[in-house]
Amino acid sequence: MSEQDRYLLQLEKLENSQALHGSESLRKLLRYLGKHAIEHPGVPLKEYQIATEEFGRPPDFDPAVDSMVRVQAGRLRTKLNEYYALEGMEDPIRVELPKGAYTLAFHHRALAPHESRTPLPAPFPPSLIPEAVAAYPPRVPRGWLFAVVGLSALLVAALAVLFLTRRETPVASAGSDAPPPAALEQFWKPFLQGPDEPWVVYSNAAFIGRPETGMRYFNSLKDPRDSVWDHYTGVGEVLAVHDLDRAFSSLHRGLRVKRGSLFSLDDAKNNDLIFVGSPSENLTLLEIPSTREFIFSRVDSGPRKGDLAVVNVHPQRDESKYYLASPSNALLTEDYAVIAFVPGLNPERSVMIMAGTTTFGTQGAVEFVSGPDTVKQLLPRLSIGNSGNWEPFEALLHIKIVKGVPVESELIAFRKLKVS
Repeated sequence: MSEQDRYLLQLEKLENSQALHGSESLRKLLRYLGKHAIEHPGVPLKEYQIATEEFGRPPDFDPAVDSMVRVQAGRLRTKLNEYYALEGMEDPIRVELPKGAYTLAFHHRALAPHESRTPLPAPFPPSLIPEAVAAYPPRVPRGWLFAVVGLSALLVAALAVLFLTRRETPVASAGSDAPPPAALEQFWKPFLQGPDEPWVVYSNAAFIGRPETGMRYFNSLKDPRDSVWDHYTGVGEVLAVHDLDRAFSSLHRGLRVKRGSLFSLDDAKNNDLIFVGSPSENLTLLEIPSTREFIFSRVDSGPRKGDLAVVNVHPQRDESKYYLASPSNALLTEDYAVIAFVPGLNPERSVMIMAGTTTFGTQGAVEFVSGPDTVKQLLPRLSIGNSGNWEPFEALLHIKIVKGVPVESELIAFRKLKVS
């Protein structure tokens, strides 16, 4: 088999992968870039060429005005990272879209001398780490997982009842005329101005099995897709949504709630969004602009290999490179979480992300921005942009946990983001 044939087979495998499932525009872009890379090796592609030839833009297309090609290329780059972090971890050929370029690169994975197949040295190479977000589930003991899933199911049901009843029954304790808490109103201002209620998108990982016999995380390499249960979430996410609902109720604003597996790119373009849960389970975060200073990635070596960490991309003085929760074989007493206000696909819409490396870290992050007293710690660090709303930022929290309950949150790092 020729080298070109091997590349074509790898591209076909990528096109049919779970990572690109449901993304016809990305599969189409992959085919176009792959065809060019194979037929014209070493010849770079220009943004204008892709826009006019592949996406049907008119001859007067201006890349400075229309960022569609850059957005689609960024999404494809993230999807390739996602694929090789899980489904294609042992593929003999790795396909990459280098940052700042539109020409695919093909790399052969070197095999270890003592075995025929071995995973890549690291799921996310250092050069790609700002865009690498872990796309596979955390390691959880089966018994503990079963207990949490069962409790989550009950809490999700309770939360659904809570939202239904609250839509029909006034909250007497708050009072319809009670003034909104000033600190909360100031922080959540971007989500209070639009005509539509913001969407809260909570994480829900895919499971295999049944509640009465035991469940485990879905493995795309061996499990049939049609047997997936994708309507469970963590205890922390459930309580976090409840906290957000209470906070927005005090601001005289409603919320709409949607689980991550039902989220679409049309939702991202047409709504203000609040994401609850880390990208390790809230996979919809892989399809939109996300964090870039504090990202989620697996540790690739050492005693904590495989654990999910918050990676500090640009550590400052007295800051660590990695932040991890308590080890899985020890009592969970601490976690780290990210709060981020980032540009969305639609610049007229707002996106907030709150995520911990565990469900309890996520809960702690949401509690932090749902309380008038705690959110005051963030306000002095924020800057108002030309639009009158906050400039993009990312904040890192240290969460103390006691018996599965976040009891204290400390702001330990903050970054203002430059708008490109």
